[in-house]
Amino acid sequence: MSMLILDLLGTFFFAVSGSLLAARKQFDVVGSLLLASLVGLGGGVTRDVIIGEGVPNAFEQPVYLVPPVLAMLLVATRIIHDTRLRRTLLLFDAGGLALFCTSGTLIAYEAGLNPVAAALLGVTSAVGGGVMRDVVANETPQLFNPRGVYAIPAMLGAFFTVGALELGWFSTWVGIGIAAAVFTLRGLSLRFGWHVPLAGGGTVRGGEAR
Repeated sequence: MSMLILDLLGTFFFAVSGSLLAARKQFDVVGSLLLASLVGLGGGVTRDVIIGEGVPNAFEQPVYLVPPVLAMLLVATRIIHDTRLRRTLLLFDAGGLALFCTSGTLIAYEAGLNPVAAALLGVTSAVGGGVMRDVVANETPQLFNPRGVYAIPAMLGAFFTVGALELGWFSTWVGIGIAAAVFTLRGLSLRFGWHVPLAGGGTVRGGEAR
């Protein structure tokens, strides 16, 4: 049950990022709900389809539909709203990334996948929904944004989760700790503009590759 709560929290954080992006794009509430559902559920559905153990959790358990609806309502009523510098959107996105790389890896591992495959599916859960959200909204996916590392924190979180599971050290609190570390690393990368080497060389200045 505790991991279900973490998975639902991850869905909510991602869903808020989708609704905030819809608000910034001036979409209507239907578009907001669509983006919230896409980013909140997309990565998990992809993971569950690859695992192939029946109906994906998002469709088998109606409770997964609550976070996107709640996110849409909170953004529509401006209880949650984005700042001029998009910090709110990026923070919620980082929260979803952190929680999903942990819960996604655990779900894949418990389904019987080997440690490497479980970690890779954990990363897929973490970054997949965000890519879908940004592509549908005609944005450059955060996964490919040169300013701030995105996939690397998710990879580290997934492999630390697998390591803890293999050693028998994993617990809810360990999972929360790993997620917190991923969130912190992602936040610091945004704050200080950390980035991985560019594909064609060059440098990153002001968020743009040159």
